[in-house]
Amino acid sequence: MENGVMMQYFEWNLPNDGQLWNQLKRDAKHLHDIGVTAVWIPPAYKADEQQDEGYATYDLYDLGEFDQKGTVRTKYGTKEELKAMIDELHKNHVAVYLDVVLNHKAGGDYTEKFMVVEVDPNQRNKALGEPYEIQGWTGYSFHGRKDKYSDFKWHWYHFSGTGFDDSNKRSGIFQIQGEGKAWSDGVDGENGNYDFLLCNDLDLDHPEVVAELNRWGKWVSNELNLDGMRLDAIKHMKDQFIAQFLDNVRSERGSDFYTVGEYWNGDMETLDNYVEAVGHKVNLFDVPLHFNMFQASQEEKDYDLRNILSNTLVEHHCDLAVTFVDNHDSQRGSSLESQIKDWFKPLAYGLILLMKEGYPCLFYGDYYGIKGKQSPHAKIIEILLDARRKYAYGEQIEYFDHPSTIGFIRTGDEEHPGLVFLMSNDEAGSKTMALGKEHKGEVWHEITGSIPDEVTLDDEGNGDFSVAARNLAVWVRK
Repeated sequence: MENGVMMQYFEWNLPNDGQLWNQLKRDAKHLHDIGVTAVWIPPAYKADEQQDEGYATYDLYDLGEFDQKGTVRTKYGTKEELKAMIDELHKNHVAVYLDVVLNHKAGGDYTEKFMVVEVDPNQRNKALGEPYEIQGWTGYSFHGRKDKYSDFKWHWYHFSGTGFDDSNKRSGIFQIQGEGKAWSDGVDGENGNYDFLLCNDLDLDHPEVVAELNRWGKWVSNELNLDGMRLDAIKHMKDQFIAQFLDNVRSERGSDFYTVGEYWNGDMETLDNYVEAVGHKVNLFDVPLHFNMFQASQEEKDYDLRNILSNTLVEHHCDLAVTFVDNHDSQRGSSLESQIKDWFKPLAYGLILLMKEGYPCLFYGDYYGIKGKQSPHAKIIEILLDARRKYAYGEQIEYFDHPSTIGFIRTGDEEHPGLVFLMSNDEAGSKTMALGKEHKGEVWHEITGSIPDEVTLDDEGNGDFSVAARNLAVWVRK
């Protein structure tokens, strides 16, 4: 995984044309050529309707194979196309991580009656009244699949909560009542207890549920020959379930089966506690770094760039941090919108792709574009990917010594020559940076095209490296 780059190969607004798997298959060689070493693909199983992105999960075992919910294919294609795509990616040495949604189910096949207590959405441990009976869409028969791969049927008692009372036709948060029923421990403390997110919330304390999800995890990893998973919404899921689920899948697929979890919280202490609770078994997206970069893009020259890596995963748990600029959740119009402004995006990608720590994740929308509109960042991203592959090796010597101009040296190794990186959020700037006497007399040039001048290192191996206003600069030996 040295200098690997993951790519999130989707965004919210892809067309419902069933063509994503075919497109990605055609794109496999190109991705390898630009330096992408793994792709995170969207949920590949049947959702409650064809146009859904896959997060309103209906049947985990239906990978676009059965006529269910009015369609055989998913939004992205059929199972055959999915498998052909994965084969092509593997031929081109690109690993595949599936987006895995185990928090909830949607689109039940029939209603059932059961007892609930409605709770306060802002304080889920507080009941809004006495228990009463509702009708909920909690029965799952998967009639189109006819027990292929699994004969497990879901019922109300496999869930801890639901979001809709069909008898009264009203939405809310309804905690299901019964023996051993409670919100899970080991979830985020927001709203008192953030176990419930949406639809029918899986009861991860129920032994039948745990056994079935473990069985599915092994099945799908083998069926699709997966290299890893991206785990959705883990702040809403019992942390000990996640730890044992990964143990189970890895018992089948090997200890190097990769996983990254989405724990959407910018507080470092919360993420620290989570990492400890799951025994360091899962990587996490560096949400605090994303928020630092979002703030920097908003505040522009008033942001102190010396703090860009402060209180981030990459600072505290560099071996577990997946660094990213934006993703489908932060992009404009999404529920967690915090999209980084365009002027700062090249700087942000320069930082995550060229610094030593972190496993960077490139967003489809930033490279290909959103809603079919071409991204303005593709060219600079390709330059940075190329620089990562050729130069971003060795130790990192930081020059985080000025509020609006920061940089670092990557010293290189025996096979790679190293680089100098600078970024500015205000006027043009420069830094004298010490590369060492062994570099004396070398001529260095800037590869993004923003600085035409060259730099000749003095007898001590020092050089005066510059960066244009509100820009980045990547310097390498000529």
